[in-house]
Amino acid sequence: MAADAAATASSSVTEEELTLTVKWSGKEYTVRVCGDDSVAELKRRICEMTNVLPQRQKLLYPKIGNKLSDDSLLLSQIPLKSSLKMTMIGTVEDDIIVDPVEAPEIIDDFELGQDEAVDIKDKEVNKQKLKRRIDQYKIELKAPCRKGKKLLVLDIDYTLFDHRSSAENPLQLMRPYLHEFLTAAYAEYDIMIWSATSMKWVELKMGQLGVLNNPNYKITALLDHLAMITVQSDSRGLFDCKPLGLIWAKFPEFYSSKNTIMFDDLRRNFVMNPQNGLTIKPFRKAHANRDTDQELVKLTRYLLAIAELDDLSALDHSNWQLFTDDNVKRRRHAGCEHSSSDTSKC
Repeated sequence: MAADAAATASSSVTEEELTLTVKWSGKEYTVRVCGDDSVAELKRRICEMTNVLPQRQKLLYPKIGNKLSDDSLLLSQIPLKSSLKMTMIGTVEDDIIVDPVEAPEIIDDFELGQDEAVDIKDKEVNKQKLKRRIDQYKIELKAPCRKGKKLLVLDIDYTLFDHRSSAENPLQLMRPYLHEFLTAAYAEYDIMIWSATSMKWVELKMGQLGVLNNPNYKITALLDHLAMITVQSDSRGLFDCKPLGLIWAKFPEFYSSKNTIMFDDLRRNFVMNPQNGLTIKPFRKAHANRDTDQELVKLTRYLLAIAELDDLSALDHSNWQLFTDDNVKRRRHAGCEHSSSDTSKC
């Protein structure tokens, strides 16, 4: 019994949520992590807020010595206490985000090889991490799941919203045609929003954009960074991802790999479900691009074109633009074959 109690205590510490304050460049940043996050993951979350690359960060907290220099160490092993303040020393890399005309929009995203992606998905340790997330993370429904509908899971940053540019009104940073896109998608899909940020930020931004109270569609649920898991790649090391298995386990009577598609600007977020992910073109520099960005218009056509299929996981979403064009041609051709003898319209 003593062993069981020790194991339970250890599990509790591992799963505990920690709220840390990181001081850098005269400002304080609130970072939320879990005991089962590693030092590397903590640095990645700090990078999201400061743009200081993890390898450029030096974290200082005198009471724990140099333990924060070991990226593979779990925070529960250090251990860290919630509400503590640490200092980060580091320099912003000017080339983190590069000109989209000259090079890919994000240089820290990556494409895993087919074999390695499969290996990550099938690793027992990652399956156990997913199981733990399923046990501990609660998805609160904002609208009922609808029988017979497919599921669309959407990222926020650079997918629906340019979160780096500044504006007097958040609506100026909203991706063009967002509400039209969600309205059209809602006819065939339940919609969930999954962001790698805090739930407070998700609710704030979606509220400001008018997504949570729109009369033309409903958002089924919101998920935040605590729903993500950390996996390890032989070539890329540790990184976070969004396992759709969490949603499927919570609502098995409604959703599965066959009827789910996920849009995200980072390919690595699909690593546990590569067959269900579509990499969307990042929406950056909103003031310069909002008059020309047509991504959601094109993706609306794709979503509606595939909605009639029984198994979305059989598709190669990397070729979604080709599918849309081909599908339109096939439908037009089929319509001609079944029309009257008057083929002048074909």
